Amino acid sequence: MFASLARFCVRRRRLVVFGIWIPLLLLFGMASRSIGGDFNLSFVLPNSEAKEAQELLEEINPNQAGFIGQVVFKSSDGFEELEVRQAIESATNAIAGLDGVDTTGPFELPGYISESGTIAFAQIAVSDRSYNEVKDLALDIRAVGDAVADSSLQVEYGGEMFMVFEIPESEAIGLMAAVIILVLAFGSVLAMGLPIGTALIGLGIGISVATIVSNVVAMPDFTTSMMAMIGLGVGIDYALFIVTRHREGMHDGLSVEESIVEAIDTSGRAVLFAGVTVIISLLGLYIVGLQFISGLATGAAIGVFVMLIASLTLLPALLAMVGKRIETTTRAALISLSALILGGFLAIIVKEVLPLLLGLIIAVATQGLSLMVHSLRRPLEMRKRKPHHETIWFRWSRYVQHRPWRALTGAVIVLVTFSIPLFNIRLGFSDTGNAPEELTVRRAYDLLAEGFGPGMNGPLLITAKGFDAATPEGIAPLVQTVAEVPGIQFAYPMQLPPGGNVGVVLAYPETSPQDEATSDLVHNLRDNVLPASGYDALVGGRVASSIDFSDYIGNRLPMIIGAVLILSFLLLMVVFRSILVPLKAVVMNLLSIGAAYGVIVAIFQWGWGKDLIGVGRAGPIDAWVPMLLFAIVFGLSMDYEVFLLSRIKEEYDHTGNNAEAVANGLAATARVITAAALIMVSVFAAFILGDDRQMKLFGLGMAVAVFIDATIVRMVLVPATMELLGNRNWWIPKWLNKVLPRIDVEGHSHTWDDDTSLVDNSK
Repeated sequence: MFASLARFCVRRRRLVVFGIWIPLLLLFGMASRSIGGDFNLSFVLPNSEAKEAQELLEEINPNQAGFIGQVVFKSSDGFEELEVRQAIESATNAIAGLDGVDTTGPFELPGYISESGTIAFAQIAVSDRSYNEVKDLALDIRAVGDAVADSSLQVEYGGEMFMVFEIPESEAIGLMAAVIILVLAFGSVLAMGLPIGTALIGLGIGISVATIVSNVVAMPDFTTSMMAMIGLGVGIDYALFIVTRHREGMHDGLSVEESIVEAIDTSGRAVLFAGVTVIISLLGLYIVGLQFISGLATGAAIGVFVMLIASLTLLPALLAMVGKRIETTTRAALISLSALILGGFLAIIVKEVLPLLLGLIIAVATQGLSLMVHSLRRPLEMRKRKPHHETIWFRWSRYVQHRPWRALTGAVIVLVTFSIPLFNIRLGFSDTGNAPEELTVRRAYDLLAEGFGPGMNGPLLITAKGFDAATPEGIAPLVQTVAEVPGIQFAYPMQLPPGGNVGVVLAYPETSPQDEATSDLVHNLRDNVLPASGYDALVGGRVASSIDFSDYIGNRLPMIIGAVLILSFLLLMVVFRSILVPLKAVVMNLLSIGAAYGVIVAIFQWGWGKDLIGVGRAGPIDAWVPMLLFAIVFGLSMDYEVFLLSRIKEEYDHTGNNAEAVANGLAATARVITAAALIMVSVFAAFILGDDRQMKLFGLGMAVAVFIDATIVRMVLVPATMELLGNRNWWIPKWLNKVLPRIDVEGHSHTWDDDTSLVDNSK
């Protein structure tokens, strides 16, 4: 099947590229723009107290069951002047007149003006609605507030409804780093361009498809940012393996078509296996039963699926179009590429497009000049790579194999040390106090914290039945009880439509929404205060929902990790016909992911070195990150595991010498695994330079996990443990070997040893 698919793509290359993939890119791009996305700021809660409270609020006042926000005012002269008060009242009345919006102005309650008299806020409650509708409403509210702002009255807007998620500009740095790594790895500009081009086309289609699907499947609003991170990483990674195999085949004397067919029939199988494994592990997150997690998993799975299909169809067609030119690089091409990369880096640093335009002009001028200057058209000479047994990777493997216990002990100590912070992990959700200072949500957060304390950014909604709770007199005792609870700044009854049987208390904590003390406060209210009040009371609202969500995820995370590890064990056992190889892989997977978790806990939760990567405040680990991180890293580690161990197994089957097989297998694959890992790390780490804390956290976790997996695990633990176990690596009971299905992830090919890299010997 793989060979037939590859031959079709090679022989019908123009149809595949210009008749299928380019039209798909344009079609889905136009469709996504026309239909638009419906990404969701909220999430469906599990069966929890917050969900019950939300359902009660939806019955009595739908506006209170949606999104909570604040319009914050600051006047250095206070709010006593009639003109200032009228401007604020005019704005709050206009906002209250918008459809589905409830507003409580600063002059309606004494607690909404700070003791200093210079900061005030209006509380906004918005009914639940689609992402686009929320964003449109946020713009309408900002237009009203901005109309009254002047030099004496500062107006800011707080709450997640005013937060905007965008793919960071820093992702271009990751892409350019990938370009540099690929050029160094391949020694060819064309060979570099094919993985990059394939990944960009796949990413464009994947994001467009996800945008359309978001109208049917609830997805968080940062799904596309996460897709860009994962899609570029795996897309370039998969293409790298296939292009590397294709070039090795050509160096061994195969024709262009034969080499492409072999690459797809060998490395293409491993790519398919790795991609399907990632998709299965992502879709396995559906068992959690949360739309928030399912939406993220769906978006990531769409991105990986499109990249997988592009690698197996678009890439071979592009390889066929390039032909033997993939082996040559001219000076003009190298100069042009260098100008573009340098211009791109400078454009990102200075945040101006001029350096990129200058780089483009230099690139075009160089290509034009090459038509007249023969030396610019001269191909740079290639240097043959050393045989495997003469490479640094072979010597490294031998070094580790001669000291297996020392290498094993050292690597385990490093990974266990990195993992120690994991045991103190606290799941939660970060608040807008982590947003960049130039955003209005951060300025609003800081103003509220300055005037009232950070807890004003996350009110609790307490619903109550009994004792005529729907009336002001009936709810007053509960308001008094809640207001006296340690950790509550103040509380008041919410005005509701008459005729109901439910009352609502709006309570403001003293601590920020992401603070651990706020979580303890919610649990204290639920476990002690409210049951003793005599009311049938529930704690709801965004903050309580986040706490319930985090607790729910925390309880199910071990189940997900266990299921993923069992799946990895079974898959590797089937592929390598071994018991100890997959068992070692499971243990090493746990160690590497534990180390990655430990690093993000130390930085984001403990605050170690947070200023170095622009993390504003220490806080909890966003609850969705560990689960999604594990699912994706599992698939990627399977990729490297299969690529390395299949080559070791091939050598072992040929020679029967375990030590020689390990050294040769590592030497044959270390170069491409290192290049793939560096690309992954560059793409993921680029998100650390962005503004969004969640993307910083996820990007750093992915970068650390991939780096550890490709270095300490693959280059130290694998050769050390395989040396210690010897021939026992490949032991499996005969009865089990007979019943297991057979999966061929590498196909059959000839043997090669040489590769080429770029070097200029013309001097």
